[in-house]
Amino acid sequence: MNRIVVVGASAAGLAAAETLRREGYDGTLTLVGDEPRPPYDRPPLSKQVLAAEWPPERIRLRPPADLAALRLDLRLGVAAQELDTSGRTVRLADGSALPYDGLIVATGVRPRRLPGTGAHVLRTLDDALALRDRLGPGRHLVVVGAGFLGAEAAAVARGLGTRVTLLEPAPVPLAHAVGAQVGHLLARVHRERGVDLRTGITVTETAEDGVRLADGTGIEADAVLVAVGSLPNTEWLAGSGLTVADGLVCDTYCEAAPGIYGAGDVARWQHPLFGTRIRIEHRTHAAEQGMAAARNLLNSEARKPFAPVPYFWSDQYELKIQAYGVLRGHDEVAVLEGGATEGRLLAVYRTGDRLVGALMVGMPPKAIRPWRQAIAAGAPWREAVG
Repeated sequence: MNRIVVVGASAAGLAAAETLRREGYDGTLTLVGDEPRPPYDRPPLSKQVLAAEWPPERIRLRPPADLAALRLDLRLGVAAQELDTSGRTVRLADGSALPYDGLIVATGVRPRRLPGTGAHVLRTLDDALALRDRLGPGRHLVVVGAGFLGAEAAAVARGLGTRVTLLEPAPVPLAHAVGAQVGHLLARVHRERGVDLRTGITVTETAEDGVRLADGTGIEADAVLVAVGSLPNTEWLAGSGLTVADGLVCDTYCEAAPGIYGAGDVARWQHPLFGTRIRIEHRTHAAEQGMAAARNLLNSEARKPFAPVPYFWSDQYELKIQAYGVLRGHDEVAVLEGGATEGRLLAVYRTGDRLVGALMVGMPPKAIRPWRQAIAAGAPWREAVG
C-alpha cells in the first residue's frame, strides 16, 4: 500500500492520519479538507469561542510543526467531489484526481437548515465568529432547536448579556434522546437563567429580522441560530457503489468496501456491542474511530471490531453533562439519584433487556464510571438497576 487518501481534515481524519504514521505507514498520505484551515476542534465553537474566551488559534488540533512531521500531502480548501471505486480515484472540486490504494472517508456532517434567509448555523469557526458578532447586551437571539448544540449556544448568549428565546417543537426538550426527567431539568435550568424557552413551537421560516411560526405569528430578533440537527456529507459518494443510508454504511471493522473505511460523524457502522448500525456525532468517538479505521486498513489480516462505549459531554452554565452508551431509542429510563428539581441526577437507560446507557448531570465524574464498565460488559437491566 503506497498511496492512502483521507478525505476529511477533521478530528477523525487527523486521528486516522496520525495513526497511519504511528503504525509505520511510510507511503504517500493525502489529507483532504473542504475548509481552508488546518484541522481544528469543534466542541469549543459553541462554548469558549462563542463566548470570546478563546482566540481562534487555540482550537487548532495540532501546531504546524506536528502537522509537518506527518509529511502530509495536505489539500485544504477543496472538497471531494466524486469517488471512482473501480479506478480507485478521488476527484476533487478543483479538477485534480487522487489515486489511492487505501481510502478513509471522514467527511463529517453539515447543519440542517430551514426555509428562508438570514439564519446562522454553528458548525465551522467562521460560523461561530459570525454569530459571536451578533451577541451582547441589548441584542436578542432566537435559537431554533433546544438540543445540546442549541442549548449550549443559548447558555453562552445569556452569559454575554443577550436576550434569548429558545424554540423547541417537542413538549420537553431532548426527551426523545435522554428522557423527560433530564429534559425537564435542563429546561428549568435555562428558564431560571432568563431564557424564554417555548416548547411545542414549530418554526416554518427564517428571515433577516426573526422567524415565522406555524401559527402565522412571528418573533423579531437581531439574530437567529438554527440548531435542528445535521446531515452526513455523503453526496460526493453518489454513483460510487458504496452503500449510503444516513451515513456511509460500514461493517463492524468500519469497512465500507475493500480498502475503504469510514470514520467519525459520517460513518454508520455495525456496533458489535449493541447489535445494530449506529452513527455517532461526538468528539471523543470521532478520534477513536479514526484510529480504529486506520489500524484496520493497514492490518487487514489482524483487524479488530470497533466496539467502544460511546461518550459525550455538554457544558451549560455551571452544569457538566456526561453520558456513556447509546441513549437514543431507549425503551426505559430510570433516575437513580437526584431529579429534575434538584439540579443534579444520574439516569440509566434500557433497550430490550440490557443496560445501554448512563447520563449524569451536575455530579462528580466518578459517579458515572462504574456504569461505563457495566455497559461494556452488556449487563442485564435487572442486574444493573437492582
